[in-house]
Amino acid sequence: MLSGRRLDLIDPSPLDVEIEDIAHGLARVARWNGQTLGPHIFSVAQHTLLVALFAEAADPALSREARLAVLLHDGAEYVVGDIISPFKAVLGDGYKDVEKRLLAAIHLRFGLAPQPPAVIAKAIKQADQAAAFYEATRLAGFGLEEARGFFGKPVPLPHGGEDYLRPWDAETAKTRFLQRFEAVFNG
Repeated sequence: MLSGRRLDLIDPSPLDVEIEDIAHGLARVARWNGQTLGPHIFSVAQHTLLVALFAEAADPALSREARLAVLLHDGAEYVVGDIISPFKAVLGDGYKDVEKRLLAAIHLRFGLAPQPPAVIAKAIKQADQAAAFYEATRLAGFGLEEARGFFGKPVPLPHGGEDYLRPWDAETAKTRFLQRFEAVFNG
């Protein structure tokens, strides 16, 4: 990692996880395999901020723990990249196990349970699906019916959401991710 940390993919230690490495990596990992509109990739960092916007719009009283878990829900991708769902299915349990161990180390590093409680996991899934619908239809070329088939009925885009659907350059995505992390982590 750029911080100098060496992260063991088989047995990741929370002590080797740094938020700056996560932010840097996620800001440079493309969602949708880079198959999106715009002069910049739509990054995983930007996606996580959009998911957070949806989660907080759905429940403004989300706990600090829940807000942090939402923001870090794709945190493992700073190491393994964003693999599209159909390919994840082909890779099977080996890939999923690595991703789970990485996410558990990330969670432990920032004071969360290794796996989020079911109620938080459900909130993350709903917000993730809501964000994916808009990403698919606004950035990745999906038609409305096709997106509904994959992501369900759309929920209204939260106030300010349009900004999150215009791909940012990597430094903007990294900076905004770190700012949001600091606000939630220290809030």
